[in-house]
Amino acid sequence: MGETSAPVALQLCPFSPALEAALAARFTLERWFERAEADKASWLAEHARDVRAVATGGHIGCPSALMEALPALGIIAINGVGFDKVDVPLASARGVAVTTTPGVLTEDVADLGVGLVIALLRGLAPADSFVRAGRWLGGDLPLARKVSGRRFGILGLGQIGHAVARRLEPFGPILYCDAAPKPVDYTFCANAEDLAAACDVLVVACAATPQTQGLVGDAVLRALGAEGYLVNISRGAVINEPALVHAVEQGTIAGAALDVFAAEPQVPGELIASARTLLTPHIASATVETRQAMADTVIANLDDFLAGRRPRSALPA
Repeated sequence: MGETSAPVALQLCPFSPALEAALAARFTLERWFERAEADKASWLAEHARDVRAVATGGHIGCPSALMEALPALGIIAINGVGFDKVDVPLASARGVAVTTTPGVLTEDVADLGVGLVIALLRGLAPADSFVRAGRWLGGDLPLARKVSGRRFGILGLGQIGHAVARRLEPFGPILYCDAAPKPVDYTFCANAEDLAAACDVLVVACAATPQTQGLVGDAVLRALGAEGYLVNISRGAVINEPALVHAVEQGTIAGAALDVFAAEPQVPGELIASARTLLTPHIASATVETRQAMADTVIANLDDFLAGRRPRSALPA
């Protein structure tokens, strides 16, 4: 492989056919996620010096040990906005650019967030199952809860959080928590617990960082209360999952809609079994249009790198 003219890239997870074709047109691709674990060390011993790029998803990132094993690595191109599974300071110290696909998935993620709010409170998933199972013939479905008039708390008023807030404005008042107040007409809360206590629906839209890991835990869930609902379109790591399991099982909160989990694709059995939860398989950006825009951004970043330019959406060094 070291004799090929095309630079080598490690592909750490499956992508769309279009993105994989574009990668293959530029690199000699090693489909790392398909290689047996027992073979990886021997492959690296022979080819590590040839690898110039890693293409990955935000849910996988790039293990630090792998980064350190690639002496010629120049870029980690993430197909997504999350970079919590990449040691960015380590990458910076090694001269490795880390790129994401910012902006292009904001609208889809916000759309799903609002969809989850409505589906959770109005019980759309149980209603669908109720009809399909023929139970309507035996009587009506129990009443759900009203969406309009609720107080909506947005945890993290970045691009996605702001887009969620704009969509929810017609339904009810918006409150938010962020590192500092922002120039918006929404009500600012100084911390996550205060926000949870003041709202009926808490939408988690903050970035996953060491500071936000496990942020939504026992105290926040108790503050949200037995009439409150949780929606997470951020990262599973922001939620203390054992605390959430306990809250759902004990009725500490009314319900939770989750698109992300701590150890995807593994989901705690208690959350799957609960009638209080609505679960989706990390589909917030999963539309044809947005996945194509994300792929285009990944390729644009890699083209910048190959041309010797700073990739256009590289994280700050």
